[in-house]
Amino acid sequence: MYGKLKGELEAKLAQIRTEGLYKGERVIATPQGALIRTAQGGAAEGKEVLNFCANNYLGLANDSRIRKAAEKALSDWGYGMASVRFICGTQDPHKRLEKAISDFLGTEDTILFSSCFDANGGVFEPLLDEDCAIITDSLNHASIIDGIRLCKATRWIYKHGDMRDVEETDPDTGKPAKGLERCLKEAASKRLVMVATDGVFSMDGDIVKLKEICDLADKYGALVMVDDSHATGFMGKTGRGTHEHCGVMGRVDIITTTFGKALGGASGGCVSGRKEIVEYLRQKARPYLFSNTVPPAIVGGTLECLKMLTESTALRDKLEANTKRFREGMTKAGFDIRPGVHPICPVMLYDEKTAMRMADALLSEGIYVIGFTFPVVPRGKARIRVQISAGHSPEQVDKAIAALAPFGLTLDDPETGETHFVPTARPDGIRVDLSLVGGDGVHRREIGTITVEDPDLGPIEEAVMEVVPGFHVDLLWSDGTPPDFGAARIEPQTPSRVFAT
Repeated sequence: MYGKLKGELEAKLAQIRTEGLYKGERVIATPQGALIRTAQGGAAEGKEVLNFCANNYLGLANDSRIRKAAEKALSDWGYGMASVRFICGTQDPHKRLEKAISDFLGTEDTILFSSCFDANGGVFEPLLDEDCAIITDSLNHASIIDGIRLCKATRWIYKHGDMRDVEETDPDTGKPAKGLERCLKEAASKRLVMVATDGVFSMDGDIVKLKEICDLADKYGALVMVDDSHATGFMGKTGRGTHEHCGVMGRVDIITTTFGKALGGASGGCVSGRKEIVEYLRQKARPYLFSNTVPPAIVGGTLECLKMLTESTALRDKLEANTKRFREGMTKAGFDIRPGVHPICPVMLYDEKTAMRMADALLSEGIYVIGFTFPVVPRGKARIRVQISAGHSPEQVDKAIAALAPFGLTLDDPETGETHFVPTARPDGIRVDLSLVGGDGVHRREIGTITVEDPDLGPIEEAVMEVVPGFHVDLLWSDGTPPDFGAARIEPQTPSRVFAT
């Protein structure tokens, strides 16, 4: 029987590779940090490279103080618990960590899980029945999506970040799309209504409109749940998360988050919020009841991390400065980078193969980044996701910008002062002679010649030009003459993007 499945899997894997969507695993030979050494990386093998793709936002993944705390917890409390919490898997440090998280986030109580994926998998099913409603952002993390699938509540999906009372056709999908307020109105008859959202959306780095969500939730009597994995520890004035950043502390009913990113980067997660919700989850949440306790070493390290973050905001302040430096530098260089303030900085390339090959090329230049492609992001939205850390020095941030710069040409429009970026990393596409691109930005091709009578010069031969359907060059120049850099490539699906050869 396996022979049949084996053949199917081989064909599917081959297709993934052909589409440029295969995700290999690069092996690193050092502890996690801003500077790492690759064990497998082609031309970069064995080379020290700057790591710009980790969720190590505060640079604490190999922090000496956290390591010592974890080592002490390992020595004092053992390697593992070999049990779930309610049998014999609860030690004093577990309760202290739950209290510390509650104090840090400003919530009433906290329950630990082995990961935030498990936390999201366990939070919806116990709380929401058939007569309830769950309303979710269309770009929510896979763990929220999977957790919602486990519950029996009726589901509404609202267009990403759209707070309006509308239903309209989504131009990207051609499908009907609703705003959050429209969903809340339609779900008003349900016994309980919950709005679930990411705090920070990990592919774009955009921050949830949490104040607007809380205002609408108050208006329609709904609960609010936020996965703050990409915000806990550094978003907000003191790093409490998006609820602090958006000025709604105390108004969010459920916060889920992870210890595997800014808070030391190991593993583990939690649900934090209203005390009755937490108490009920201790009785009903299946990942809590049937998964092993968070190991003592991780508990000890996370406790120390929270202590450090309450002592000083120096790390989140440095992260903020590094993020601003990178975003401003990349924008000045002309890159298509999603706007925002978050250390997730997507450099948009759109084409899957381009993103993967550019990531490989950058590794050879000493910059470790990863190309993100479908299904992690929508088709045609491939990007290099650069992630900034407090562990980076300003010089290392500048080095990353300098390494990216040669992958494109910048063209300054003398009339507007705008800078237009032309990526040069595209490996394939349609070759276009820019001399055939007019000042209107429309690409034309020669399809023949015609002889015309000029009153002064007599008979002359002129080219007969045909507009190439679907192609438009989104570059500006003052005199109608395109920049002189030879041939170029234009991507048919995103025709405003011109790629130099």
